[in-house]
Amino acid sequence: MHHDRSDFSDRTERMLQRRAENGWRPAGGPRRPRRTTVPRRPCRIVVGVSGSPASLAALRRAVAEARRCGRPLVALSAWEPPEGEALYCRWPDPRWARHWYEAARTRLADAFEHACGGVPADIDVTLRVERARPGPALLDLAAHPDDLLVLGTRPGLRRGPVRRHVRRHARCPVLTVPLAQPDRADLRALRRLIPTDFGT
Repeated sequence: MHHDRSDFSDRTERMLQRRAENGWRPAGGPRRPRRTTVPRRPCRIVVGVSGSPASLAALRRAVAEARRCGRPLVALSAWEPPEGEALYCRWPDPRWARHWYEAARTRLADAFEHACGGVPADIDVTLRVERARPGPALLDLAAHPDDLLVLGTRPGLRRGPVRRHVRRHARCPVLTVPLAQPDRADLRALRRLIPTDFGT
Protein backbone atom coordinates (compact mmCIF):
# COMPACT_ATOMS: atom_id res chain seq x y z
CA MET A 1 0.00 0.00 0.00
CA HIS A 2 1.29 3.45 -0.90
CA HIS A 3 1.34 6.03 1.92
CA ASP A 4 0.91 9.69 1.07
CA ARG A 5 3.38 11.65 3.15
CA SER A 6 2.71 15.02 1.57
CA ASP A 7 1.33 16.38 4.84
CA PHE A 8 4.46 15.38 6.81
CA SER A 9 6.76 18.16 7.77
CA ASP A 10 10.39 18.17 6.71
CA ARG A 11 11.37 17.73 10.34
CA THR A 12 9.32 14.55 10.62
CA GLU A 13 10.79 13.21 7.38
CA ARG A 14 14.34 13.80 8.62
CA MET A 15 13.53 12.10 11.94
CA LEU A 16 12.13 9.02 10.16
CA GLN A 17 15.15 8.88 7.87
CA ARG A 18 17.58 9.00 10.82
CA ARG A 19 15.66 6.21 12.56
CA ALA A 20 15.72 4.09 9.43
CA GLU A 21 19.49 4.58 9.09
CA ASN A 22 19.96 3.49 12.73
CA GLY A 23 18.03 0.26 12.20
CA TRP A 24 14.63 1.32 13.53
CA ARG A 25 11.66 -0.41 11.95
CA PRO A 26 7.96 0.41 12.38
CA ALA A 27 5.78 -2.00 14.34
CA GLY A 28 4.91 -5.08 12.30
CA GLY A 29 7.96 -4.74 10.06
CA PRO A 30 10.88 -7.18 9.91
CA ARG A 31 12.85 -7.35 13.14
CA ARG A 32 16.49 -8.04 13.63
CA PRO A 33 17.12 -11.42 15.25
CA ARG A 34 18.17 -11.19 18.85
CA ARG A 35 21.58 -12.46 19.71
CA THR A 36 21.41 -15.33 22.14
CA THR A 37 24.47 -16.16 24.15
CA VAL A 38 25.12 -19.86 24.63
CA PRO A 39 27.25 -20.65 27.66
CA ARG A 40 30.51 -22.23 26.55
CA ARG A 41 31.85 -25.22 28.41
CA PRO A 42 35.59 -25.45 28.96
CA CYS A 43 37.52 -27.24 26.24
CA ARG A 44 38.39 -30.72 27.36
CA ILE A 45 40.46 -33.78 26.57
CA VAL A 46 38.56 -36.94 25.66
CA VAL A 47 40.16 -40.39 25.66
CA GLY A 48 38.72 -43.74 24.71
CA VAL A 49 39.51 -46.61 27.09
CA SER A 50 38.95 -50.22 26.05
CA GLY A 51 41.38 -51.88 28.43
CA SER A 52 43.87 -52.75 25.67
CA PRO A 53 47.56 -51.89 26.09
CA ALA A 54 47.20 -49.23 23.38
CA SER A 55 44.32 -47.57 25.23
CA LEU A 56 46.38 -47.56 28.45
CA ALA A 57 49.13 -45.70 26.60
CA ALA A 58 46.52 -43.23 25.31
CA LEU A 59 45.16 -42.77 28.84
CA ARG A 60 48.62 -41.96 30.23
CA ARG A 61 49.17 -39.41 27.45
CA ALA A 62 45.72 -37.87 27.98
CA VAL A 63 46.41 -37.45 31.71
CA ALA A 64 49.74 -35.79 30.90
CA GLU A 65 48.04 -33.43 28.42
CA ALA A 66 45.34 -32.54 30.96
CA ARG A 67 48.02 -31.67 33.52
CA ARG A 68 49.98 -29.63 30.99
CA CYS A 69 47.00 -27.65 29.66
CA GLY A 70 44.87 -27.51 32.81
CA ARG A 71 41.89 -28.94 30.93
CA PRO A 72 39.30 -31.37 32.30
CA LEU A 73 39.69 -34.98 31.22
CA VAL A 74 36.81 -37.23 30.12
CA ALA A 75 37.58 -40.95 29.91
CA LEU A 76 35.02 -43.04 28.05
CA SER A 77 34.40 -46.76 28.11
CA ALA A 78 31.73 -47.61 25.52
CA TRP A 79 30.02 -50.99 25.40
CA GLU A 80 27.44 -52.83 23.32
CA PRO A 81 25.76 -56.22 23.76
CA PRO A 82 28.17 -58.85 22.35
CA GLU A 83 25.52 -60.16 19.97
CA GLY A 84 24.70 -56.65 18.73
CA GLU A 85 21.87 -54.27 19.47
CA ALA A 86 19.53 -55.68 16.82
CA LEU A 87 19.64 -59.20 18.21
CA TYR A 88 19.49 -57.98 21.81
CA CYS A 89 16.32 -56.02 21.06
CA ARG A 90 14.67 -59.25 19.92
CA TRP A 91 15.57 -61.05 23.17
CA PRO A 92 16.37 -58.38 25.76
CA ASP A 93 17.83 -59.42 29.09
CA PRO A 94 18.26 -56.54 31.58
CA ARG A 95 20.39 -58.67 33.90
CA TRP A 96 22.94 -59.33 31.16
CA ALA A 97 22.86 -55.65 30.15
CA ARG A 98 23.65 -54.72 33.73
CA HIS A 99 26.48 -57.24 33.72
CA TRP A 100 28.03 -55.71 30.59
CA TYR A 101 27.67 -52.23 32.06
CA GLU A 102 29.42 -53.28 35.26
CA ALA A 103 32.17 -54.97 33.24
CA ALA A 104 32.76 -51.73 31.29
CA ARG A 105 32.84 -49.70 34.49
CA THR A 106 35.32 -52.11 36.07
CA ARG A 107 37.44 -52.02 32.90
CA LEU A 108 37.61 -48.23 33.10
CA ALA A 109 38.57 -48.19 36.78
CA ASP A 110 41.20 -50.89 36.21
CA ALA A 111 42.65 -48.90 33.32
CA PHE A 112 43.29 -45.92 35.58
CA GLU A 113 44.79 -48.23 38.20
CA HIS A 114 47.19 -49.84 35.71
CA ALA A 115 48.06 -46.68 33.76
CA CYS A 116 48.21 -44.06 36.54
CA GLY A 117 47.97 -45.86 39.87
CA GLY A 118 44.38 -44.68 40.25
CA VAL A 119 42.29 -41.69 39.20
CA PRO A 120 44.51 -38.59 39.48
CA ALA A 121 43.43 -36.14 42.15
CA ASP A 122 45.25 -33.12 40.72
CA ILE A 123 43.10 -32.80 37.56
CA ASP A 124 39.37 -32.71 36.84
CA VAL A 125 38.48 -36.24 35.69
CA THR A 126 35.09 -37.53 34.55
CA LEU A 127 34.53 -41.25 34.04
CA ARG A 128 31.87 -42.09 31.45
CA VAL A 129 30.39 -45.51 30.71
CA GLU A 130 28.00 -45.44 27.75
CA ARG A 131 26.05 -48.02 25.84
CA ALA A 132 27.00 -46.95 22.34
CA ARG A 133 29.45 -47.55 19.53
CA PRO A 134 32.85 -46.19 20.56
CA GLY A 135 33.40 -43.98 17.50
CA PRO A 136 30.17 -41.95 17.63
CA ALA A 137 30.25 -41.83 21.44
CA LEU A 138 33.75 -40.33 21.42
CA LEU A 139 32.79 -37.73 18.82
CA ASP A 140 29.71 -36.73 20.83
CA LEU A 141 31.96 -35.95 23.79
CA ALA A 142 34.64 -34.23 21.70
CA ALA A 143 32.27 -32.06 19.67
CA HIS A 144 33.93 -28.66 20.27
CA PRO A 145 36.59 -27.60 17.74
CA ASP A 146 39.02 -26.82 20.58
CA ASP A 147 38.65 -30.21 22.28
CA LEU A 148 41.37 -32.84 21.99
CA LEU A 149 40.56 -36.49 21.29
CA VAL A 150 43.21 -39.06 22.25
CA LEU A 151 43.30 -42.57 20.77
CA GLY A 152 45.72 -45.44 21.20
CA THR A 153 47.08 -47.33 18.19
CA ARG A 154 49.10 -50.48 17.68
CA PRO A 155 51.99 -50.15 15.21
CA GLY A 156 51.87 -52.37 12.16
CA LEU A 157 48.09 -52.86 12.22
CA ARG A 158 45.57 -51.39 9.83
CA ARG A 159 43.22 -48.74 11.12
CA GLY A 160 40.36 -50.21 13.08
CA PRO A 161 36.73 -49.13 12.71
CA VAL A 162 36.91 -46.67 15.62
CA ARG A 163 39.96 -44.92 14.27
CA ARG A 164 38.54 -44.78 10.73
CA HIS A 165 35.25 -43.31 12.00
CA VAL A 166 37.02 -40.73 14.13
CA ARG A 167 39.40 -39.69 11.37
CA ARG A 168 36.50 -39.24 8.97
CA HIS A 169 34.10 -37.30 11.22
CA ALA A 170 36.14 -35.60 13.97
CA ARG A 171 35.51 -31.89 14.51
CA CYS A 172 38.52 -31.43 16.77
CA PRO A 173 42.21 -32.37 16.73
CA VAL A 174 42.91 -36.09 17.17
CA LEU A 175 46.07 -37.28 18.89
CA THR A 176 47.00 -40.89 18.16
CA VAL A 177 49.35 -42.51 20.67
CA PRO A 178 51.24 -45.54 19.32
CA LEU A 179 51.91 -48.44 21.64
CA ALA A 180 55.65 -48.62 22.26
CA GLN A 181 57.20 -51.78 20.89
CA PRO A 182 59.75 -53.58 23.10
CA ASP A 183 63.34 -53.53 21.94
CA ARG A 184 64.43 -56.64 20.04
CA ALA A 185 67.44 -57.11 22.30
CA ASP A 186 65.14 -57.09 25.34
CA LEU A 187 62.88 -59.66 23.71
CA ARG A 188 65.84 -61.94 22.99
CA ALA A 189 66.97 -61.62 26.60
CA LEU A 190 63.50 -62.49 27.86
CA ARG A 191 63.40 -65.60 25.70
CA ARG A 192 66.62 -66.83 27.27
CA LEU A 193 65.30 -66.54 30.82
CA ILE A 194 64.47 -69.67 32.81
CA PRO A 195 62.21 -69.96 35.89
CA THR A 196 65.15 -69.86 38.31
CA ASP A 197 66.16 -66.45 36.96
CA PHE A 198 63.07 -64.97 38.64
CA GLY A 199 63.98 -66.26 42.10
CA THR A 200 61.55 -67.67 44.63
